[in-house]
Amino acid sequence: MRRLPARALAFAGAVALWLAACDRKEEAKAPPPPEALTLTPVAFADLPGWSADRLSEALPALAKSCGRFAALPVDRAVGPGGVGGRVGDWREPCARLAAVAAGDDAAARAFFESHFTPYAAANNDDRKGLFTGYYEIELEGSRSPDPVHATPLYKRPDDLVMVDLGEFAERWKGERTAGRVVDGRLKPFEDRAAIEAGALRGKGLELVWVKDPVAAFFLHIQGSGRVRLPDGTEMRVGYAGQNGHKYVAIGKELIDRGALTREEVSLQTIRAWLLANPGEAAAVMNRNPSYVFFQTLKGDGPNGAQGVALTPGRSLAVDSKFLPYGVPVWLDAQDPLDAAQPLRRLLVAQDTGGAIRGPVRGDVFWGHGEEAERKAGVMKSPGGYFILLPKTVAVTAQNATQATAQK
Repeated sequence: MRRLPARALAFAGAVALWLAACDRKEEAKAPPPPEALTLTPVAFADLPGWSADRLSEALPALAKSCGRFAALPVDRAVGPGGVGGRVGDWREPCARLAAVAAGDDAAARAFFESHFTPYAAANNDDRKGLFTGYYEIELEGSRSPDPVHATPLYKRPDDLVMVDLGEFAERWKGERTAGRVVDGRLKPFEDRAAIEAGALRGKGLELVWVKDPVAAFFLHIQGSGRVRLPDGTEMRVGYAGQNGHKYVAIGKELIDRGALTREEVSLQTIRAWLLANPGEAAAVMNRNPSYVFFQTLKGDGPNGAQGVALTPGRSLAVDSKFLPYGVPVWLDAQDPLDAAQPLRRLLVAQDTGGAIRGPVRGDVFWGHGEEAERKAGVMKSPGGYFILLPKTVAVTAQNATQATAQK
């Protein structure tokens, strides 16, 4: 056999080393696996703090979701890929719910343990996630503009078209966009900067005028609020639509500017900076192109994306691309006001939000008032959760999440 000269061998070796280095670089650059909700069945005894929560406080929230299930066909899939089974699977637990006496935590615990199976939720194999909070903000306003009340809250424009992309393809489940139709084509709607500059002015869309543009900005983030009018009455407003632009957190902008550190960022510190820097505030707020339109609310609370009134401390906003609405969720996270204490309680997935993205991500609705604002404003709690599914969908749920992970 003819042997290669030493120079050729050295060259071949160098090429091999170079190719190996390239392979290592490619491996290093390999993207993470696609996000996927994976569920592992566990026992109720595996839920940290399960025996300590006042479970009866979560029953009114679940009853509202059961009311929504009652209006749907029994064969309707619950959640993406049918991860929550079919509506028919929820009929029996929902029917039994009415027999649980209000305030009876032992009976509530027995109800859940009899009719549901808990599953540990994960993003592929990672059970850790982030949990934030939101609340019903309070503003000062007027039904007519004046020098004090000069910031309008707009109603949803008639030509705004909101599109649920999940209706077109399963892989887009939970994704939405919006725009207006121009010459038969859907075009982007104006962003926040354009609307603040007057793009909608004079079109009769003003719902109410508020005193503080910074408070109005946070209303857009929270999604609902109470406007106190000059005569002392309150006008409750809530989400009616969104302009289709992606939500951008301005906290990152302030971190990039060196105005705040990552540890300092909260609703309270962002608001304080905006109020202390009025010359720069508008430009910073316009870094978030998302803009929300409002409507007057009536009833017992702001409505979530499931179409039911939210329950303070018991409703959770989730990413509907992964998690079904109406599902009980056992949260195991960090208390927003005391990092040394756990926050362990049963909530119901009933809402979503532009910043709520990922299989293990949630936003706790804290309600209205100073305590709700304090909790929501500082909540950046690491943690995880378990979802409770009717016993009849246990096998279906496992298969559905495996299918989701493969897409």
